[in-house]
Amino acid sequence: MRALIAMRTDCTVLTARHPAHVFRPLPEVLRMWEADGVDTALFRSGIGVVRERYARHGLTRLLPLERVWVGYESSRSGAFGGFHHADQGYRHLQMVAVITMYGPMEDRTPVDPALALLDLLRAYAHDCLHYGSRRRYVEMGGRPVRTQYGINYRRAGGQSYSAADGRGSRHTRNLGVVMEGACDREARSMTRRTAERFGVTQPAGPMGALAYRDVTGTLSGEAAARAARVGGPDEQIRYAASLAAYEERVNLPYAYFLTEFAPGEEDDCHARLVAATISGDTSSLGAWLDERHGPGTFAGLFRTPGYFTPDAAPAR
Repeated sequence: MRALIAMRTDCTVLTARHPAHVFRPLPEVLRMWEADGVDTALFRSGIGVVRERYARHGLTRLLPLERVWVGYESSRSGAFGGFHHADQGYRHLQMVAVITMYGPMEDRTPVDPALALLDLLRAYAHDCLHYGSRRRYVEMGGRPVRTQYGINYRRAGGQSYSAADGRGSRHTRNLGVVMEGACDREARSMTRRTAERFGVTQPAGPMGALAYRDVTGTLSGEAAARAARVGGPDEQIRYAASLAAYEERVNLPYAYFLTEFAPGEEDDCHARLVAATISGDTSSLGAWLDERHGPGTFAGLFRTPGYFTPDAAPAR
């Protein structure tokens, strides 16, 4: 606990990885944008949607806004931020989310405020589920080692419960991918609902259209593949490529997983996955899968054969 508390007291080790960007806690960034004339009602209303939705899944404590650090006003020419910016996201040891303002980052306010607020809401909703997922730690050599995250497990020696998927695989049998996909499905669903409530529509221009469809979960597989070929400044090209890779490796395999094992019941299966990730209890989800696919479905799908072998090599 002392080691974890020390890590959670100071998050500069995370923001220091982005020396060109200015970082401030999310509440300060919202107030700054409001002072510059940006209407942040979209994001503030979206938080209500997130709170209500997650409460139904059993998550009553959201990631504190002051634990979210937002990067902006970059000194790096051509800097481009957003959900798919490199080396950001939720960090469980520090219990901090590091994210960047969507779009060009040279100024302190976004070029497209509505789209930036939607991107911020997607990132926050996404990280709230990471924050609220069940975790268990053990001490190894004086350092905390996570042995459970949601419904995924790892032996103290490093062996993961489920193995990595094969490169280019259409389906997934990896619990990390399943939980990440479930997390983003939730986040994008709430972002889409908020966009509809505020009448935010797809902007003109290939990059804005791509980002809008990404944050609202309306991106097709074909559009994701085309994203990797979006032209423009270097950082925008890299951002689009990262967006496409995330869709290909996380969201599309998760969607395919639901159609594989819950055809016609995708929403029900997804809700059970989210609730199990929050509680860390797979009994209800396992029983639901067993009813449809036979006994031991959960372990049969996800558990790598060497998980209980003490000297097994760690899975990725």
